[in-house]
Amino acid sequence: MHKISVVNKFQYLKSIFPGVILALIFCLFSQGINNVLAIEIFGTDKSPISTVLIAILLGILMGNAFTPRPGMMVGLDFTQQYILKLGIIFLGIRLSFADFIKFGSVAIPLVIFCILGVLILIKLLIKKVPISSKMSYLIAIGTSVCGATAIVATAPVINAKKTEVAYAIANITLFGVIAMLVYPYFAEWYFDNNALEAGLFLGTSIHETSQVAAAGLIYDQQFNNPETLDVATVTKLIRNTFLVILIPLFAFLYNRGEFNEQKYSILSIFPYFVIGFIGMIIVRNLGDELFLPETDNFYVWSRFIEYLKILATVFLTMAMAAVGISINLGELKSMGYKPFVVGLIAAVTVGIISLIYIETLKNFLI
Repeated sequence: MHKISVVNKFQYLKSIFPGVILALIFCLFSQGINNVLAIEIFGTDKSPISTVLIAILLGILMGNAFTPRPGMMVGLDFTQQYILKLGIIFLGIRLSFADFIKFGSVAIPLVIFCILGVLILIKLLIKKVPISSKMSYLIAIGTSVCGATAIVATAPVINAKKTEVAYAIANITLFGVIAMLVYPYFAEWYFDNNALEAGLFLGTSIHETSQVAAAGLIYDQQFNNPETLDVATVTKLIRNTFLVILIPLFAFLYNRGEFNEQKYSILSIFPYFVIGFIGMIIVRNLGDELFLPETDNFYVWSRFIEYLKILATVFLTMAMAAVGISINLGELKSMGYKPFVVGLIAAVTVGIISLIYIETLKNFLI
């Protein structure tokens, strides 16, 4: 039995290797393009297009020009799911616990407002736009909480069809990617390099965790403001934890008055990488207490922190390249327009709610 499990693990590692290496190549190639744009073309220290943005666009271009082999997709899916989460966990090394509490206390009310706003809007919209109630629930939770993860977790508890899940995920992917590419530049223009306000906006108005992380990285790389990435990440992870509340709520609302044997587990839907992120914050704070500047090991500790920051950026860039390769523009075109109308309105609404909240409480934000 032990030999069989070892063989199976080796075969699995062998199967994911090509896709992971492809994502890493795209990451390194994107950094090379960034350097060429900056030094050779613009004659500046920094390219006007960030490495993450180049990786996403390059992935979309190559993924639609050439169909990835099925064997390659196994590693690309692994990169999107696990290397992405590892990158987000490593982002926790950038934060002090005080910063986490500070950003979180501001973000929680905003997240609640955005979720409620989208849910109410979707409820009103389905009376005007003829789409199924299941589809509306999927779009609502995907837009307000955490994108495709929320959709996949919600689908079984409301007995959604595979086509409805596919439509909802395509919806979230399309508008999330557009927001990811546009919002960092909009946030810089609108909030005038205010890290807290820009981070809150990015963390609440973009759908997927990967998209928020990418948008925060774009902002950091282009406008030299790493705190924006920290705020956006904390805000998004708080949104993710609302799955634990909303999926049971959606199950109750949809199946109200009906007997339903569908079972769901809180443990199965909880985003555990949030715990890893918080754990990394604790590691950072304990290390800072143990390895003070005057101690012999301070240099080693500071280098360790820098290496983890670099790894976080590399892993997130790899994940976004994998996301880009996996986006099939042909499938998006074939899905009809009505669900996309609802998705567009929901995406714009969550952004507007975020802006209104931030503007209303601007003088009270920390």
